[in-house]
Amino acid sequence: MTDDATGSGLSDEERLAQLGYTQVLARRMSAFSNYAVSFTIISVLSGCLTLYLFGMNTGGPAVIMWGWVAVGLMTLFVGLSMAEICSAYPTSAGLYFWAHRLAPPRSAAAWAWFTGWFNVLGQVAVTAGIDFGAASFLGAYLNLQFDFTVTPGRTILLFAAILLLHGLLNTFGVRIVALLNSVSVWWHVLGVGVIVGALAFVPDRHQSASFVFGEFVNNTGWGSGIYVVLLGLLMAQYTFTGYDASAHMTEETHDASTAGPKGIVRSIWTSWIAGFVLLLGFTFAIQSYQGALDSPTGAPPAQILLDALGVTAGKLLLLVVIGAQLFCGMASVTANSRMIYAFSRDGALPWSHIWHTVSPRTRTPVAAVWLAAGGALVLGLPYLINVTAYAAVTSIAVIGLYIAYVVPTLLRLRKGEEFERGPWHLGRWSRTIGVVSVVWVAVITVLFMLPQVSPVTWETFNYAPVAVLVVLGFAGLWWVLSAREWFLDPSHERTIARESARAATVPEPADP
Repeated sequence: MTDDATGSGLSDEERLAQLGYTQVLARRMSAFSNYAVSFTIISVLSGCLTLYLFGMNTGGPAVIMWGWVAVGLMTLFVGLSMAEICSAYPTSAGLYFWAHRLAPPRSAAAWAWFTGWFNVLGQVAVTAGIDFGAASFLGAYLNLQFDFTVTPGRTILLFAAILLLHGLLNTFGVRIVALLNSVSVWWHVLGVGVIVGALAFVPDRHQSASFVFGEFVNNTGWGSGIYVVLLGLLMAQYTFTGYDASAHMTEETHDASTAGPKGIVRSIWTSWIAGFVLLLGFTFAIQSYQGALDSPTGAPPAQILLDALGVTAGKLLLLVVIGAQLFCGMASVTANSRMIYAFSRDGALPWSHIWHTVSPRTRTPVAAVWLAAGGALVLGLPYLINVTAYAAVTSIAVIGLYIAYVVPTLLRLRKGEEFERGPWHLGRWSRTIGVVSVVWVAVITVLFMLPQVSPVTWETFNYAPVAVLVVLGFAGLWWVLSAREWFLDPSHERTIARESARAATVPEPADP
Protein backbone atom coordinates (compact mmCIF):
# COMPACT_ATOMS: atom_id res chain seq x y z
CA MET A 1 0.00 0.00 0.00
CA THR A 2 1.06 3.59 -0.55
CA ASP A 3 0.68 6.59 1.73
CA ASP A 4 1.07 9.83 -0.20
CA ALA A 5 1.69 12.33 2.54
CA THR A 6 0.92 15.30 0.34
CA GLY A 7 -2.59 14.06 -0.40
CA SER A 8 -4.82 16.54 -2.17
CA GLY A 9 -3.47 19.61 -0.38
CA LEU A 10 -6.89 20.30 1.15
CA SER A 11 -7.76 20.61 4.82
CA ASP A 12 -10.17 18.09 6.33
CA GLU A 13 -12.98 20.66 6.29
CA GLU A 14 -12.29 21.65 2.68
CA ARG A 15 -12.29 18.04 1.52
CA LEU A 16 -15.55 17.39 3.37
CA ALA A 17 -17.11 20.46 1.76
CA GLN A 18 -15.94 19.24 -1.63
CA LEU A 19 -17.79 15.99 -0.96
CA GLY A 20 -20.94 18.02 -0.31
CA TYR A 21 -21.10 18.17 3.48
CA THR A 22 -20.60 20.95 6.00
CA GLN A 23 -18.43 20.32 9.06
CA VAL A 24 -20.91 19.91 11.94
CA LEU A 25 -19.44 17.24 14.22
CA ALA A 26 -16.51 18.27 16.41
CA ARG A 27 -13.17 17.16 14.89
CA ARG A 28 -11.40 16.08 18.08
CA MET A 29 -9.99 12.62 17.29
CA SER A 30 -6.37 11.76 16.57
CA ALA A 31 -5.27 8.93 14.28
CA PHE A 32 -4.75 6.74 17.35
CA SER A 33 -8.22 7.53 18.67
CA ASN A 34 -9.72 6.64 15.28
CA TYR A 35 -7.87 3.30 15.30
CA ALA A 36 -8.87 2.75 18.92
CA VAL A 37 -12.60 2.84 18.09
CA SER A 38 -12.30 0.08 15.46
CA PHE A 39 -9.92 -2.01 17.56
CA THR A 40 -12.32 -1.70 20.49
CA ILE A 41 -15.34 -2.76 18.41
CA ILE A 42 -13.51 -5.77 16.94
CA SER A 43 -12.60 -6.61 20.57
CA VAL A 44 -11.10 -10.08 20.64
CA LEU A 45 -12.06 -10.35 24.32
CA SER A 46 -15.66 -9.90 23.23
CA GLY A 47 -16.13 -11.66 19.89
CA CYS A 48 -13.76 -14.59 20.43
CA LEU A 49 -15.03 -15.42 23.89
CA THR A 50 -18.77 -14.78 23.52
CA LEU A 51 -18.88 -17.19 20.56
CA TYR A 52 -16.38 -19.65 22.04
CA LEU A 53 -19.25 -21.97 23.04
CA PHE A 54 -20.45 -21.90 19.42
CA GLY A 55 -16.92 -22.75 18.28
CA MET A 56 -16.58 -25.62 20.76
CA ASN A 57 -19.75 -27.22 19.40
CA THR A 58 -19.21 -26.33 15.74
CA GLY A 59 -15.86 -27.78 14.77
CA GLY A 60 -14.06 -27.64 18.09
CA PRO A 61 -10.43 -26.58 18.65
CA ALA A 62 -9.24 -27.29 15.10
CA VAL A 63 -11.83 -24.98 13.54
CA ILE A 64 -11.43 -22.39 16.29
CA MET A 65 -7.68 -22.06 15.63
CA TRP A 66 -7.33 -22.62 11.87
CA GLY A 67 -10.59 -20.79 11.19
CA TRP A 68 -9.18 -17.74 12.98
CA VAL A 69 -6.04 -17.79 10.82
CA ALA A 70 -7.95 -18.17 7.53
CA VAL A 71 -10.73 -15.69 8.33
CA GLY A 72 -8.23 -13.12 9.59
CA LEU A 73 -6.37 -13.23 6.29
CA MET A 74 -9.55 -12.86 4.24
CA THR A 75 -10.72 -10.03 6.47
CA LEU A 76 -7.44 -8.20 5.91
CA PHE A 77 -8.12 -8.30 2.15
CA VAL A 78 -11.61 -6.86 2.70
CA GLY A 79 -10.24 -4.17 5.01
CA LEU A 80 -7.48 -3.14 2.61
CA SER A 81 -10.03 -2.65 -0.17
CA MET A 82 -12.25 -0.58 2.12
CA ALA A 83 -9.32 1.51 3.37
CA GLU A 84 -8.36 2.56 -0.14
CA ILE A 85 -11.87 3.87 -0.78
CA CYS A 86 -12.04 5.50 2.65
CA SER A 87 -8.97 7.55 1.76
CA ALA A 88 -10.70 8.87 -1.35
CA TYR A 89 -13.99 9.69 0.42
CA PRO A 90 -13.41 10.48 4.14
CA THR A 91 -16.96 11.11 5.37
CA SER A 92 -19.15 9.69 8.16
CA ALA A 93 -21.61 8.57 5.48
CA GLY A 94 -18.99 5.94 4.71
CA LEU A 95 -20.01 2.90 2.72
CA TYR A 96 -23.24 4.14 1.11
CA PHE A 97 -21.61 7.42 0.08
CA TRP A 98 -18.74 5.46 -1.47
CA ALA A 99 -21.24 3.35 -3.39
CA HIS A 100 -22.96 6.49 -4.67
CA ARG A 101 -19.70 7.97 -5.93
CA LEU A 102 -18.46 4.75 -7.53
CA ALA A 103 -21.66 3.48 -9.19
CA PRO A 104 -22.82 4.41 -12.72
CA PRO A 105 -24.72 7.74 -12.51
CA ARG A 106 -28.13 6.31 -13.49
CA SER A 107 -28.10 3.70 -10.72
CA ALA A 108 -25.88 5.45 -8.17
CA ALA A 109 -28.69 6.39 -5.80
CA ALA A 110 -30.06 2.82 -5.75
CA TRP A 111 -26.64 1.34 -4.99
CA ALA A 112 -26.17 3.85 -2.17
CA TRP A 113 -29.66 3.26 -0.77
CA PHE A 114 -29.33 -0.51 -0.36
CA THR A 115 -25.70 -0.34 0.79
CA GLY A 116 -26.75 2.08 3.52
CA TRP A 117 -29.60 -0.12 4.68
CA PHE A 118 -27.37 -3.20 4.89
CA ASN A 119 -24.86 -1.12 6.84
CA VAL A 120 -27.51 0.05 9.31
CA LEU A 121 -28.76 -3.52 9.78
CA GLY A 122 -25.24 -4.83 10.37
CA GLN A 123 -24.30 -2.02 12.74
CA VAL A 124 -27.41 -2.51 14.89
CA ALA A 125 -26.85 -6.28 14.94
CA VAL A 126 -23.19 -5.85 15.96
CA THR A 127 -24.25 -3.60 18.84
CA ALA A 128 -26.82 -6.23 19.84
CA GLY A 129 -24.28 -9.04 19.62
CA ILE A 130 -21.64 -7.23 21.66
CA ASP A 131 -23.90 -6.09 24.48
CA PHE A 132 -25.80 -9.39 24.57
CA GLY A 133 -22.47 -11.16 24.93
CA ALA A 134 -21.51 -8.79 27.74
CA ALA A 135 -24.86 -9.54 29.43
CA SER A 136 -24.17 -13.28 29.21
CA PHE A 137 -20.73 -12.95 30.78
CA LEU A 138 -22.02 -10.56 33.44
CA GLY A 139 -24.69 -13.13 34.25
CA ALA A 140 -21.96 -15.77 34.55
CA TYR A 141 -20.01 -13.58 37.00
CA LEU A 142 -23.12 -12.85 39.07
CA ASN A 143 -23.85 -16.57 39.16
CA LEU A 144 -20.38 -17.27 40.54
CA GLN A 145 -20.28 -14.38 42.98
CA PHE A 146 -23.88 -14.16 44.20
CA ASP A 147 -25.45 -17.47 43.09
CA PHE A 148 -27.47 -15.50 40.53
CA THR A 149 -29.67 -17.89 38.51
CA VAL A 150 -29.18 -17.21 34.82
CA THR A 151 -32.42 -17.35 32.79
CA PRO A 152 -33.28 -15.92 29.35
CA GLY A 153 -35.45 -13.25 30.97
CA ARG A 154 -32.70 -12.12 33.34
CA THR A 155 -30.14 -12.10 30.54
CA ILE A 156 -32.41 -9.82 28.52
CA LEU A 157 -32.77 -7.49 31.52
CA LEU A 158 -28.98 -7.30 31.88
CA PHE A 159 -28.76 -6.71 28.12
CA ALA A 160 -31.21 -3.80 28.36
CA ALA A 161 -29.34 -2.31 31.33
CA ILE A 162 -26.02 -2.42 29.45
CA LEU A 163 -27.59 -0.77 26.40
CA LEU A 164 -29.02 1.91 28.69
CA LEU A 165 -25.57 2.52 30.18
CA HIS A 166 -23.97 2.86 26.75
CA GLY A 167 -26.73 5.17 25.58
CA LEU A 168 -26.22 7.43 28.60
CA LEU A 169 -22.44 7.49 28.17
CA ASN A 170 -22.75 8.45 24.51
CA THR A 171 -25.31 11.12 25.41
CA PHE A 172 -23.74 12.83 28.41
CA GLY A 173 -20.15 11.59 28.58
CA VAL A 174 -18.79 12.38 25.14
CA ARG A 175 -15.31 13.31 26.34
CA ILE A 176 -15.30 10.33 28.69
CA VAL A 177 -16.18 8.05 25.76
CA ALA A 178 -13.23 9.38 23.74
CA LEU A 179 -10.91 8.78 26.70
CA LEU A 180 -12.31 5.30 27.38
CA ASN A 181 -11.84 4.31 23.72
CA SER A 182 -8.14 5.07 24.06
CA VAL A 183 -7.94 3.29 27.43
CA SER A 184 -9.72 0.33 25.84
CA VAL A 185 -6.81 -0.40 23.49
CA TRP A 186 -4.44 -0.89 26.41
CA TRP A 187 -7.10 -2.73 28.42
CA HIS A 188 -7.41 -5.24 25.57
CA VAL A 189 -3.67 -5.60 24.97
CA LEU A 190 -2.75 -5.90 28.64
CA GLY A 191 -5.85 -7.99 29.35
CA VAL A 192 -4.95 -10.53 26.68
CA GLY A 193 -1.37 -10.59 27.97
CA VAL A 194 -2.36 -11.15 31.60
CA ILE A 195 -5.01 -13.76 30.81
CA VAL A 196 -2.83 -15.76 28.42
CA GLY A 197 0.15 -15.49 30.76
CA ALA A 198 -1.90 -16.83 33.66
CA LEU A 199 -3.36 -19.65 31.55
CA ALA A 200 0.13 -20.57 30.31
CA PHE A 201 1.95 -20.72 33.65
CA VAL A 202 -0.56 -21.43 36.43
CA PRO A 203 -2.35 -24.69 35.42
CA ASP A 204 -0.64 -28.00 36.23
CA ARG A 205 -1.67 -29.51 32.92
CA HIS A 206 -2.36 -28.30 29.40
CA GLN A 207 -3.85 -29.83 26.30
CA SER A 208 -1.49 -31.15 23.62
CA ALA A 209 -0.72 -29.28 20.40
CA SER A 210 -2.45 -32.08 18.47
CA PHE A 211 -5.63 -31.40 20.46
CA VAL A 212 -5.47 -27.62 20.03
CA PHE A 213 -4.80 -27.71 16.29
CA GLY A 214 -6.33 -31.02 15.30
CA GLU A 215 -9.29 -31.96 17.53
CA PHE A 216 -12.59 -31.81 15.60
CA VAL A 217 -15.89 -31.71 17.52
CA ASN A 218 -19.37 -31.79 15.99
CA ASN A 219 -22.29 -31.23 18.33
CA THR A 220 -24.53 -29.60 15.71
CA GLY A 221 -26.48 -32.67 14.62
CA TRP A 222 -25.27 -32.30 11.03
CA GLY A 223 -23.48 -35.26 9.47
CA SER A 224 -21.25 -33.38 7.03
CA GLY A 225 -17.89 -32.44 8.51
CA ILE A 226 -17.18 -29.91 5.76
CA TYR A 227 -20.49 -28.17 6.40
CA VAL A 228 -19.71 -27.95 10.12
CA VAL A 229 -16.24 -26.56 9.43
CA LEU A 230 -17.72 -23.83 7.26
CA LEU A 231 -20.38 -22.98 9.86
CA GLY A 232 -17.64 -22.80 12.50
CA LEU A 233 -16.02 -19.88 10.69
CA LEU A 234 -18.77 -17.66 12.12
CA MET A 235 -16.89 -17.29 15.41
CA ALA A 236 -13.92 -15.63 13.76
CA GLN A 237 -15.86 -13.73 11.11
CA TYR A 238 -18.23 -12.18 13.65
CA THR A 239 -15.27 -11.02 15.73
CA PHE A 240 -13.82 -9.28 12.67
CA THR A 241 -16.68 -6.81 12.31
CA GLY A 242 -17.12 -3.15 13.10
CA TYR A 243 -13.87 -1.80 11.68
CA ASP A 244 -15.89 0.41 9.35
CA ALA A 245 -16.11 2.58 12.49
CA SER A 246 -12.87 4.24 11.41
CA ALA A 247 -14.65 5.43 8.27
CA HIS A 248 -17.73 6.62 10.14
CA MET A 249 -15.55 8.61 12.54
CA THR A 250 -13.56 10.41 9.82
CA GLU A 251 -15.59 13.63 10.16
CA GLU A 252 -14.34 13.76 13.74
CA THR A 253 -10.71 12.82 12.94
CA HIS A 254 -7.73 14.98 12.00
CA ASP A 255 -5.96 14.05 8.72
CA ALA A 256 -8.95 11.87 7.93
CA SER A 257 -7.89 10.74 4.45
CA THR A 258 -4.90 8.87 5.90
CA ALA A 259 -5.93 8.33 9.54
CA GLY A 260 -9.22 6.65 8.54
CA PRO A 261 -7.73 3.99 6.23
CA LYS A 262 -4.84 3.33 8.58
CA GLY A 263 -7.32 2.86 11.42
CA ILE A 264 -9.20 0.21 9.43
CA VAL A 265 -6.13 -1.83 8.50
CA ARG A 266 -4.28 -1.54 11.83
CA SER A 267 -7.35 -2.58 13.80
CA ILE A 268 -7.62 -5.77 11.73
CA TRP A 269 -4.03 -6.98 11.84
CA THR A 270 -3.48 -6.13 15.50
CA SER A 271 -6.74 -7.92 16.39
CA TRP A 272 -5.68 -10.88 14.24
CA ILE A 273 -2.51 -11.33 16.28
CA ALA A 274 -4.12 -10.64 19.67
CA GLY A 275 -7.03 -12.98 18.95
CA PHE A 276 -4.76 -15.85 17.91
CA VAL A 277 -2.78 -15.53 21.14
CA LEU A 278 -5.97 -15.37 23.21
CA LEU A 279 -7.57 -18.42 21.58
CA LEU A 280 -4.30 -20.32 21.92
CA GLY A 281 -4.21 -19.58 25.65
CA PHE A 282 -7.80 -20.63 26.32
CA THR A 283 -7.73 -23.77 24.18
CA PHE A 284 -4.47 -25.08 25.65
CA ALA A 285 -5.84 -24.43 29.16
CA ILE A 286 -9.06 -26.47 28.82
CA GLN A 287 -9.10 -28.91 31.75
CA SER A 288 -12.38 -30.65 30.88
CA TYR A 289 -13.96 -30.11 27.47
CA GLN A 290 -17.36 -31.47 28.47
CA GLY A 291 -17.18 -29.70 31.81
CA ALA A 292 -16.70 -26.37 30.04
CA LEU A 293 -19.65 -27.11 27.74
CA ASP A 294 -21.88 -28.04 30.69
CA SER A 295 -20.81 -25.08 32.86
CA PRO A 296 -23.65 -23.74 35.06
CA THR A 297 -22.46 -20.23 34.16
CA GLY A 298 -23.48 -20.79 30.52
CA ALA A 299 -20.10 -19.35 29.44
CA PRO A 300 -17.37 -21.95 28.76
CA PRO A 301 -14.51 -19.37 28.87
CA ALA A 302 -15.55 -18.52 32.44
CA GLN A 303 -15.42 -22.20 33.38
CA ILE A 304 -12.01 -22.60 31.70
CA LEU A 305 -10.66 -19.72 33.82
CA LEU A 306 -12.09 -21.25 37.01
CA ASP A 307 -10.81 -24.77 36.28
CA ALA A 308 -7.34 -23.60 35.26
CA LEU A 309 -6.70 -20.77 37.73
CA GLY A 310 -8.98 -21.33 40.71
CA VAL A 311 -12.06 -19.45 41.79
CA THR A 312 -10.51 -16.16 42.93
CA ALA A 313 -8.17 -15.63 39.96
CA GLY A 314 -10.83 -16.90 37.58
CA LYS A 315 -13.36 -14.35 38.80
CA LEU A 316 -10.85 -11.49 38.60
CA LEU A 317 -9.90 -12.28 35.01
CA LEU A 318 -13.56 -12.74 34.13
CA LEU A 319 -14.03 -9.12 35.23
CA VAL A 320 -11.24 -8.12 32.83
CA VAL A 321 -13.17 -9.81 30.01
CA ILE A 322 -16.44 -8.14 31.00
CA GLY A 323 -14.71 -4.76 31.13
CA ALA A 324 -13.42 -5.25 27.59
CA GLN A 325 -16.89 -6.21 26.39
CA LEU A 326 -18.38 -3.08 27.96
CA PHE A 327 -15.73 -0.93 26.25
CA CYS A 328 -16.57 -2.67 23.00
CA GLY A 329 -20.32 -2.11 23.26
CA MET A 330 -19.82 1.55 24.14
CA ALA A 331 -17.69 2.12 21.03
CA SER A 332 -20.17 0.19 18.88
CA VAL A 333 -23.02 2.48 19.94
CA THR A 334 -20.80 5.47 19.07
CA ALA A 335 -20.01 4.22 15.56
CA ASN A 336 -23.57 2.99 14.97
CA SER A 337 -25.00 6.38 15.87
CA ARG A 338 -22.66 8.13 13.41
CA MET A 339 -23.86 5.88 10.60
CA ILE A 340 -27.50 6.54 11.53
CA TYR A 341 -26.77 10.27 11.72
CA ALA A 342 -25.18 10.32 8.27
CA PHE A 343 -27.84 8.16 6.61
CA SER A 344 -30.70 10.16 8.10
CA ARG A 345 -28.92 13.35 7.03
CA ASP A 346 -29.78 12.19 3.52
CA GLY A 347 -33.37 11.40 4.54
CA ALA A 348 -32.97 7.63 4.25
CA LEU A 349 -34.56 6.56 7.56
CA PRO A 350 -38.13 6.99 8.77
CA TRP A 351 -38.38 10.24 10.76
CA SER A 352 -34.92 11.24 9.57
CA HIS A 353 -35.42 14.79 10.83
CA ILE A 354 -35.18 13.39 14.35
CA TRP A 355 -32.18 11.08 13.93
CA HIS A 356 -29.81 13.61 12.39
CA THR A 357 -30.30 16.27 15.04
CA VAL A 358 -27.08 17.22 16.83
CA SER A 359 -26.84 18.32 20.44
CA PRO A 360 -25.68 21.97 20.55
CA ARG A 361 -23.83 21.25 23.79
CA THR A 362 -21.87 18.12 22.85
CA ARG A 363 -22.12 18.31 19.02
CA THR A 364 -23.06 14.64 18.89
CA PRO A 365 -26.16 12.94 17.38
CA VAL A 366 -28.01 12.10 20.58
CA ALA A 367 -31.24 10.82 18.98
CA ALA A 368 -29.22 8.48 16.75
CA VAL A 369 -27.53 7.07 19.85
CA TRP A 370 -30.87 5.97 21.29
CA LEU A 371 -32.11 4.58 17.98
CA ALA A 372 -28.96 2.44 17.85
CA ALA A 373 -29.51 1.16 21.39
CA GLY A 374 -33.25 0.57 20.89
CA GLY A 375 -32.76 -1.28 17.61
CA ALA A 376 -30.18 -3.55 19.23
CA LEU A 377 -32.58 -4.41 22.04
CA VAL A 378 -35.28 -5.42 19.55
CA LEU A 379 -32.88 -7.75 17.72
CA GLY A 380 -31.99 -9.52 20.97
CA LEU A 381 -35.54 -10.11 22.23
CA PRO A 382 -36.10 -13.39 20.28
CA TYR A 383 -33.66 -14.99 22.76
CA LEU A 384 -36.67 -15.33 25.06
CA ILE A 385 -38.02 -18.09 22.78
CA ASN A 386 -35.08 -19.09 20.54
CA VAL A 387 -32.02 -20.81 22.03
CA THR A 388 -29.86 -20.07 18.97
CA ALA A 389 -30.80 -16.39 18.92
CA TYR A 390 -27.31 -15.17 19.76
CA ALA A 391 -25.75 -17.03 16.84
CA ALA A 392 -28.52 -15.65 14.60
CA VAL A 393 -27.79 -12.07 15.72
CA THR A 394 -24.10 -12.53 14.96
CA SER A 395 -24.99 -13.96 11.54
CA ILE A 396 -27.14 -10.90 10.83
CA ALA A 397 -24.24 -8.66 11.82
CA VAL A 398 -21.82 -10.44 9.49
CA ILE A 399 -24.23 -10.56 6.55
CA GLY A 400 -25.40 -6.97 6.86
CA LEU A 401 -21.99 -5.46 7.40
CA TYR A 402 -20.02 -7.50 4.88
CA ILE A 403 -22.48 -6.87 2.06
CA ALA A 404 -22.16 -3.16 2.82
CA TYR A 405 -18.36 -3.53 3.06
CA VAL A 406 -17.95 -5.18 -0.31
CA VAL A 407 -20.42 -3.29 -2.52
CA PRO A 408 -18.13 -0.23 -2.81
CA THR A 409 -15.22 -2.57 -3.61
CA LEU A 410 -17.26 -4.25 -6.36
CA LEU A 411 -18.15 -0.86 -7.82
CA ARG A 412 -14.55 0.30 -7.53
CA LEU A 413 -13.46 -2.77 -9.56
CA ARG A 414 -16.05 -1.94 -12.23
CA LYS A 415 -14.83 1.64 -12.36
CA GLY A 416 -11.26 0.54 -13.07
CA GLU A 417 -8.73 3.26 -13.80
CA GLU A 418 -11.39 5.96 -13.55
CA PHE A 419 -11.28 5.63 -9.76
CA GLU A 420 -9.58 8.71 -8.30
CA ARG A 421 -7.36 7.47 -5.50
CA GLY A 422 -6.87 9.22 -2.20
CA PRO A 423 -3.47 9.71 -0.58
CA TRP A 424 -3.55 6.15 0.87
CA HIS A 425 -3.97 3.41 -1.76
CA LEU A 426 -2.95 -0.11 -2.83
CA GLY A 427 -1.27 0.68 -6.12
CA ARG A 428 -1.04 -2.24 -8.53
CA TRP A 429 -2.42 -4.67 -5.93
CA SER A 430 -5.78 -2.94 -5.79
CA ARG A 431 -7.61 -5.14 -8.30
CA THR A 432 -6.27 -8.49 -7.01
CA ILE A 433 -7.12 -7.68 -3.41
CA GLY A 434 -10.54 -6.38 -4.46
CA VAL A 435 -11.45 -9.55 -6.36
CA VAL A 436 -10.50 -11.77 -3.40
CA SER A 437 -12.63 -9.56 -1.12
CA VAL A 438 -15.73 -9.81 -3.32
CA VAL A 439 -15.48 -13.59 -3.68
CA TRP A 440 -15.00 -14.11 0.05
CA VAL A 441 -17.99 -11.99 1.02
CA ALA A 442 -20.19 -13.79 -1.52
CA VAL A 443 -19.28 -17.11 0.15
CA ILE A 444 -19.91 -16.05 3.76
CA THR A 445 -23.16 -14.25 2.89
CA VAL A 446 -24.68 -17.53 1.73
CA LEU A 447 -22.97 -19.60 4.40
CA PHE A 448 -24.22 -17.74 7.47
CA MET A 449 -27.85 -17.81 6.33
CA LEU A 450 -27.86 -21.61 6.49
CA PRO A 451 -29.24 -23.65 9.44
CA GLN A 452 -26.67 -24.03 12.22
CA VAL A 453 -28.27 -26.84 14.25
CA SER A 454 -30.13 -30.02 13.26
CA PRO A 455 -32.99 -30.77 13.50
CA VAL A 456 -34.35 -27.36 12.53
CA THR A 457 -37.26 -26.29 14.74
CA TRP A 458 -38.74 -22.99 15.88
CA GLU A 459 -36.37 -23.12 18.85
CA THR A 460 -33.25 -23.70 16.73
CA PHE A 461 -34.22 -21.81 13.57
CA ASN A 462 -31.56 -19.39 12.24
CA TYR A 463 -33.69 -16.29 11.79
CA ALA A 464 -30.89 -14.32 10.09
CA PRO A 465 -32.48 -14.72 6.61
CA VAL A 466 -35.82 -13.47 7.98
CA ALA A 467 -34.27 -10.33 9.51
CA VAL A 468 -32.30 -9.63 6.34
CA LEU A 469 -35.34 -10.14 4.08
CA VAL A 470 -37.56 -7.96 6.28
CA VAL A 471 -35.13 -5.06 6.15
CA LEU A 472 -34.40 -5.59 2.46
CA GLY A 473 -38.12 -5.83 1.68
CA PHE A 474 -38.90 -2.64 3.60
CA ALA A 475 -36.03 -0.76 1.98
CA GLY A 476 -36.98 -2.08 -1.46
CA LEU A 477 -40.64 -1.15 -1.10
CA TRP A 478 -39.79 2.33 0.14
CA TRP A 479 -37.37 2.74 -2.74
CA VAL A 480 -39.93 1.81 -5.37
CA LEU A 481 -42.78 3.84 -3.88
CA SER A 482 -40.90 6.98 -2.91
CA ALA A 483 -37.15 7.14 -2.28
CA ARG A 484 -36.07 6.72 -5.90
CA GLU A 485 -37.67 10.08 -6.61
CA TRP A 486 -35.60 12.04 -4.08
CA PHE A 487 -32.76 10.10 -2.41
CA LEU A 488 -29.45 11.78 -3.28
CA ASP A 489 -31.23 13.59 -6.11
CA PRO A 490 -28.92 16.27 -7.55
CA SER A 491 -31.85 18.68 -7.64
CA HIS A 492 -31.95 18.67 -3.84
CA GLU A 493 -30.58 21.91 -2.40
CA ARG A 494 -27.81 20.24 -0.43
CA THR A 495 -26.70 18.03 -3.25
CA ILE A 496 -26.52 20.97 -5.64
CA ALA A 497 -23.74 22.25 -3.41
CA ARG A 498 -22.15 18.82 -3.55
CA GLU A 499 -22.19 18.72 -7.33
CA SER A 500 -20.76 22.22 -7.53
CA ALA A 501 -17.98 21.27 -5.14
CA ARG A 502 -17.25 18.19 -7.21
CA ALA A 503 -16.51 20.41 -10.17
CA ALA A 504 -13.77 22.21 -8.26
CA THR A 505 -10.24 21.49 -9.39
CA VAL A 506 -8.38 19.21 -7.05
CA PRO A 507 -4.72 18.21 -7.62
CA GLU A 508 -4.57 14.47 -8.24
CA PRO A 509 -2.48 12.39 -5.85
CA ALA A 510 0.82 11.13 -7.18
CA ASP A 511 0.90 7.60 -8.60
CA PRO A 512 2.65 4.99 -6.50
